[in-house]
Amino acid sequence: MKTIDCLIQPRWIAPVVPQGKLLEACAIAVHDGAIIDICTSAAAAQRYQPINHYDLPEHLLFPGLVNSHGHAAMTLLKGFADDQPLKVWLEQHIWPAEAQHVCFDFVSQGTELAIAEMLLSGTTCFSDMYFYPQAAAKVVHASGIRAQLCFPVLDFPTPGTPSVDQYFSQGLKLHDEMRNHSRITIAFGPHAPYTVSDEHLERVATLASELDLCIQIHLHETAEEVETSLAKYGMRPIERLAKLGILGPKTQCVHMTQVDAVDLQLLADHQCHVIHCPESNMKLASGICPADNIQRAGINIALGTDGAASNNDLNMIGEMKTAALLGKVAAERADVLSAHDVLTMATLNGAKALGLEDKIGSIEVGKRADFAVLKIDGLSTPVYDPISQLVYTDCAHNISHVWVDGRLLVENRRLTSLDQDGIIKNTQDWQTKIAN
Repeated sequence: MKTIDCLIQPRWIAPVVPQGKLLEACAIAVHDGAIIDICTSAAAAQRYQPINHYDLPEHLLFPGLVNSHGHAAMTLLKGFADDQPLKVWLEQHIWPAEAQHVCFDFVSQGTELAIAEMLLSGTTCFSDMYFYPQAAAKVVHASGIRAQLCFPVLDFPTPGTPSVDQYFSQGLKLHDEMRNHSRITIAFGPHAPYTVSDEHLERVATLASELDLCIQIHLHETAEEVETSLAKYGMRPIERLAKLGILGPKTQCVHMTQVDAVDLQLLADHQCHVIHCPESNMKLASGICPADNIQRAGINIALGTDGAASNNDLNMIGEMKTAALLGKVAAERADVLSAHDVLTMATLNGAKALGLEDKIGSIEVGKRADFAVLKIDGLSTPVYDPISQLVYTDCAHNISHVWVDGRLLVENRRLTSLDQDGIIKNTQDWQTKIAN
């Protein structure tokens, strides 16, 4: 018998590949942070001697969720300026608060709070676009979660970055430092077409191509954004980005609530990815991303929560439910965006968008051991379809275990790598500062 690090035996496994498949009475063998076998429980008992054995008879195991867009540290501004339109919310509330309070410690402690929430709701990988990305990198490294950190680029100074050149110098320095990190990747994060000039967008395009890095950008978030671009440039924002060389197979287009046939063609021709953030778009009344049309056009579409200041949570299980329900209403068809579709959007599609599909996003031999486990018992029953149960029943509070890279980060609803009491105290201190 082979000695391995870990053997996990849940009642069900949702591998995501192939979509719709469900395994029962099976086990996952993990060694050196990777999945080395998926077999029947009987076969596992004959093959392996695990150092750690987890028998989970009332549980569904699925790939760790990928939160493909957010601003983690903004969780400290959760509920700070609710019920405001996007422009007012951003320019009159969020940006002034950030100018006053954001610093290295704000980002570090806000990111800790965000990671705690994400892990406890089944997210094992997230994309972050925020100030002081070097602070976020330290927290990600210590916590054990996986992340893509997008260093921001804007035309004006922001906390921690007094000049445009420093966006690039600081971001590229972080890329060099994280080049060989097993769980952290660095990407360019030009904020949006309306906050970044042609000159700086072209610079992003050139450097991203040379370094083979991803680009994440807010795009077509509102009708006003599109109308302003048409008036100023004579073209829609996505057309301008195409001319400047921003679009490509490593481009992540966040929001895309305003999409016409030309936009769809550009996304498809350049093999871009769309990051759908339904709850944030609904809360800010920005519009509805036509997720079904995008999916039918063969464009990869993933899910994100956006920041907690415009959501107000980082719960990807809830985001899946919202995406499915909103997609049905938008298409006026109950049979689109099924539970299996949105689970794929929240796992493998997110991995594809972040360039990590060879490592994560599905339960397959050779991939990293990033997965979450949902306990389904008692009043959570009956269970006719575990995937439906996961997507439609707002069940994040029943996530029991979470592994990243084979490391157990949540055990029986307890964080193993983060100091929960310390996070709560820091959060309360920041609330007092910001409220006053």
